[in-house]
Amino acid sequence: MARKHTDTELHSALEFTKTPVDKIAVFIIGAFGSVTFLLFTLLLFAVWICWNLGFFGFKAFDPFPFPILEMSVSIFAIVLSVSVLINQNRQGRMDKIRQQVEFEVNVRAEAEITKMLNMLHAIEQKLGIDTRGDTQLEEMKEVTNVKQIHKNIDEEGM
Repeated sequence: MARKHTDTELHSALEFTKTPVDKIAVFIIGAFGSVTFLLFTLLLFAVWICWNLGFFGFKAFDPFPFPILEMSVSIFAIVLSVSVLINQNRQGRMDKIRQQVEFEVNVRAEAEITKMLNMLHAIEQKLGIDTRGDTQLEEMKEVTNVKQIHKNIDEEGM
């Protein structure tokens, strides 16, 4: 049986840079979450305050207590808060897809292992090896009921 999914396809399924909104969110998160941006912001605030305190010899455009700076920082805090929420939502979507992929891979591996156990059991029988008393082997040869697993998870979650 040929595998339809390669590592590249699984990796690309986990990326959320497909829509323009996602691209903007990734850009904002990358820009606001960098040390360079932090240093730039601190430098900008320091220059703003020094300029308006008269340290550079220029006329103050936002005299103490810096109402324009205060409003700008408040707006900036709102933008940063929203960008953090956007990033958390994005991470949640990515985690959900990762969990789904992991579950599907585990179910496929379980099916393959069960098939191999059945094949080995058939080989044992052809060789005349008696395994009739091995209840553990019989349990392992049973096909995993994924619907029952989902039902159990749903019942435990409520």
